[in-house]
This record gives sequence, C-alpha cells and structure tokens, in this order.
Amino acid sequence: QVYLVESGGGLVQAGGSLRLSCAASGYTFNNYGVGWFRQAPGKEREFVAAINRSGGRTWYTDTVNGRFTISRDNAKNTVYLQMSRVKPEDTAVYFCAVGPTGSRRSDSYDYWGQGTQVTVSS
Repeated sequence: QVYLVESGGGLVQAGGSLRLSCAASGYTFNNYGVGWFRQAPGKEREFVAAINRSGGRTWYTDTVNGRFTISRDNAKNTVYLQMSRVKPEDTAVYFCAVGPTGSRRSDSYDYWGQGTQVTVSS
C-alpha cells in the first residue's frame, strides 16, 4: 500500500515563503517520479511542479516558475515544494502524487495524497 502524506500548508502573507513536504511510504521511493498539483475553490486541479526519479529533471507551470522549487530527498522518502514570493492566487489545496516518471499530466500518476491547504493573504 502506497501512502503519501502532505504537510507544511498554512496561512502565509503575500510575498512570504512556505515549504510543503510529501512523505511517502509503501513503495520504492526512488523508482517513481513525483508531482505537485493544486486545486483552488471552484477550479479544476492544475499541475504545479514535477520531479523525476533521480531529481535531475524538474518541470514547472509557468505561473510558479522562478518562485517555486521542487526537490527530493530519496534517503528520507520525501519530496519538497519550496514556495517563495507567494501570491493570493497560489491559494489552493496542494496535492502530491507519484507515478512512473515526472509529468505535467495528472493521469500519469497512480497514487495521490490527501492534500494540504495553503492560504495566501493579501
């Protein structure tokens, strides 16, 4: 059984920083790519960032590129999303997901966490 647990969400002021974590268990962590997605109220889930198995390749959606950084620590079975210079439009529930490779496509992922709420105040 694969378990993904997101943490690190909360309330932050615009311009501030937050680091999300995705702790994984139940599978060989470094055999899988990991993605972060988010869903704001009334909107569809959207891709945020992804990282491949080794951590050597990353992808970002344009709206967060240069502000967010995805990384992974395979020794700790954890993927991070460092969020900097956050904006009110970053407010959403953030989900991590794992799949065979890193991808922008949500249907490329097999397992999903429950999500963590990020709220950015203006």
